[in-house]
Amino acid sequence: MSMTASTTVFPIPTSAAAVSTSQVRTNRRRRVSHQAGRALEILGHAIEYLSDEFVYEVGEFTARDSELEAVQLLMSVNRQIYLECPEVPSFGERCGSFLRKHLV
Repeated sequence: MSMTASTTVFPIPTSAAAVSTSQVRTNRRRRVSHQAGRALEILGHAIEYLSDEFVYEVGEFTARDSELEAVQLLMSVNRQIYLECPEVPSFGERCGSFLRKHLV
Protein backbone atom coordinates (compact mmCIF):
# COMPACT_ATOMS: atom_id res chain seq x y z
CA MET A 1 0.00 0.00 0.00
CA SER A 2 1.48 3.31 -1.07
CA MET A 3 0.96 6.48 0.92
CA THR A 4 1.69 9.99 -0.23
CA ALA A 5 2.37 12.92 2.01
CA SER A 6 1.12 16.43 1.47
CA THR A 7 3.80 19.00 0.82
CA THR A 8 1.80 21.88 2.25
CA VAL A 9 4.06 24.31 4.02
CA PHE A 10 3.01 26.29 7.08
CA PRO A 11 5.73 28.42 8.62
CA ILE A 12 6.48 27.27 12.14
CA PRO A 13 7.91 30.02 14.32
CA THR A 14 10.74 29.25 16.69
CA SER A 15 8.59 30.61 19.49
CA ALA A 16 4.90 30.98 18.80
CA ALA A 17 3.27 34.19 19.96
CA ALA A 18 0.63 34.01 22.65
CA VAL A 19 -2.90 34.83 21.54
CA SER A 20 -4.79 37.36 23.63
CA THR A 21 -8.03 35.82 24.85
CA SER A 22 -9.72 39.23 24.80
CA GLN A 23 -9.45 39.24 20.97
CA VAL A 24 -10.71 35.69 20.45
CA ARG A 25 -14.38 34.81 20.25
CA THR A 26 -14.53 31.16 21.25
CA ASN A 27 -18.18 30.64 20.37
CA ARG A 28 -17.66 31.43 16.66
CA ARG A 29 -17.32 28.81 13.95
CA ARG A 30 -14.49 29.15 11.48
CA ARG A 31 -14.21 28.24 7.81
CA VAL A 32 -11.26 25.85 7.77
CA SER A 33 -9.71 25.32 4.35
CA HIS A 34 -8.58 21.86 3.25
CA GLN A 35 -4.96 22.95 3.67
CA ALA A 36 -5.49 24.32 7.19
CA GLY A 37 -7.59 21.29 8.14
CA ARG A 38 -4.83 18.92 7.09
CA ALA A 39 -2.27 20.95 9.07
CA LEU A 40 -4.54 20.89 12.15
CA GLU A 41 -5.01 17.14 11.77
CA ILE A 42 -1.26 16.50 11.56
CA LEU A 43 -0.56 18.80 14.50
CA GLY A 44 -3.31 17.12 16.54
CA HIS A 45 -1.76 13.70 15.95
CA ALA A 46 1.70 14.99 16.88
CA ILE A 47 0.37 16.61 20.06
CA GLU A 48 -1.47 13.43 21.03
CA TYR A 49 1.60 11.27 20.35
CA LEU A 50 3.96 13.46 22.38
CA SER A 51 1.43 13.76 25.21
CA ASP A 52 0.98 9.99 25.37
CA GLU A 53 4.75 9.46 25.34
CA PHE A 54 5.16 12.00 28.13
CA VAL A 55 2.45 10.39 30.29
CA TYR A 56 3.88 6.89 29.93
CA GLU A 57 7.51 7.92 30.28
CA VAL A 58 8.95 7.22 33.71
CA GLY A 59 10.76 10.26 34.95
CA GLU A 60 10.63 13.42 36.90
CA PHE A 61 8.21 16.16 35.90
CA THR A 62 9.90 19.51 35.33
CA ALA A 63 8.55 22.68 33.78
CA ARG A 64 11.54 22.90 31.44
CA ASP A 65 11.10 19.40 30.07
CA SER A 66 11.77 19.35 26.32
CA GLU A 67 8.71 17.18 25.60
CA LEU A 68 6.46 19.70 27.35
CA GLU A 69 8.04 22.55 25.43
CA ALA A 70 7.46 20.64 22.17
CA VAL A 71 3.80 20.03 23.04
CA GLN A 72 3.31 23.68 24.00
CA LEU A 73 4.90 24.83 20.73
CA LEU A 74 2.71 22.48 18.66
CA MET A 75 -0.40 23.60 20.54
CA SER A 76 0.47 27.23 19.95
CA VAL A 77 0.97 26.67 16.22
CA ASN A 78 -2.30 24.71 16.15
CA ARG A 79 -4.16 27.68 17.73
CA GLN A 80 -2.42 30.10 15.38
CA ILE A 81 -3.50 28.17 12.27
CA TYR A 82 -7.07 27.78 13.54
CA LEU A 83 -7.43 31.44 14.48
CA GLU A 84 -6.14 32.52 11.06
CA CYS A 85 -9.16 30.81 9.47
CA PRO A 86 -11.98 33.27 8.75
CA GLU A 87 -14.95 33.35 11.09
CA VAL A 88 -18.31 32.20 9.74
CA PRO A 89 -20.89 35.00 10.10
CA SER A 90 -23.70 34.25 12.53
CA PHE A 91 -27.28 33.87 11.32
CA GLY A 92 -28.11 37.34 12.64
CA GLU A 93 -25.13 38.89 10.86
CA ARG A 94 -26.12 37.18 7.59
CA CYS A 95 -29.72 38.39 7.94
CA GLY A 96 -28.59 41.93 8.75
CA SER A 97 -26.25 41.97 5.77
CA PHE A 98 -29.00 40.67 3.47
CA LEU A 99 -31.46 43.30 4.69
CA ARG A 100 -28.95 46.16 4.39
CA LYS A 101 -28.04 45.03 0.88
CA HIS A 102 -31.65 44.72 -0.33
CA LEU A 103 -33.28 47.61 1.53
CA VAL A 104 -30.81 50.30 0.47
